Amino acid sequence: MAVNRRKFLKVAGWSAVGAVATSARPALAAKELSFTISERFFHLFKKPVGAERAEALTAKRWAMVVDARQLDEEIIQACREACHKFHNVPDIENPKHEIKWIWEEDYEHTFTDLQDEFVAESIKDLPFVALCNHCHNPPCVRVCPTKATFKRATDGIVLMDMHRCIGCRFCMAACPYGSRSFNWVDPRKFLPEEEQNPTYPTRMKGVVEKCNFCAERLAEGKLPLCVEVAQKLC
Repeated sequence: MAVNRRKFLKVAGWSAVGAVATSARPALAAKELSFTISERFFHLFKKPVGAERAEALTAKRWAMVVDARQLDEEIIQACREACHKFHNVPDIENPKHEIKWIWEEDYEHTFTDLQDEFVAESIKDLPFVALCNHCHNPPCVRVCPTKATFKRATDGIVLMDMHRCIGCRFCMAACPYGSRSFNWVDPRKFLPEEEQNPTYPTRMKGVVEKCNFCAERLAEGKLPLCVEVAQKLC
C-alpha cells in the first residue's frame, strides 16, 4: 500500500525525533515506546548483540526523544564529536564527500513538509539535532535490493550490513530525512590510525552508512552516546 510523504512523516517522524512538549530534562533521551505503532557488528545485528547478557538494554520499540528547548550548539557539537569518534566517522572537509551520523539542522529541514498549526513560532527558531529516525515503516528497507538495510524485528532499530551494501544508493533516495551518507572516497584515508576506535569497524569506499542507535552499546547496557553526552551537559 502506498504511503504518501505527509502520512509517512506524521507517523514515522514524530515517533523517532520530536520536540518534547514538557519541561523534562535532559535534551536527548532513548525511550522504549509503550505502544505499538504499526553480531558481532553488521552481519549479526539481526538479533540483539549481546542479548544473552544480563546487562543488555532491550525494548519492544526504541525511539529517540529530543527536547529542542534544552539544546544548544555546544551540546549538539559534543554529541556529534562523541558519536563520530566512537563510530570512526571521518571528518572530510569537502562537503560533497561529507559523512554524518548526527548533525545540527533547522526546523524546516528537520521536519520536512510537516505542518502543525499548534507548533509555536518560537520552536521554529530553535536548533535541532538530526539523525536516522529508525522509522516504523522504513522506506530505505523496502528499496534495498540486497537487504543490506534491515529493520531489527526485536526492537525496531534500522541497521546496515556493510558487507552486503553494493552502493546503489537507493536507500539514500528513499530516505526523506537525508540521514544516510555515501562513501565517495576511502574514509580510512581521513582516519589516522592512532585516532581510530579499535572496537568499532571502519568502512570502505562505495558503501552507505548512518546512525545505528548505538546498538552495540545497548548490548552492553549503555545508552546511545548522544543521550549520554546530553545528560552530562544539561
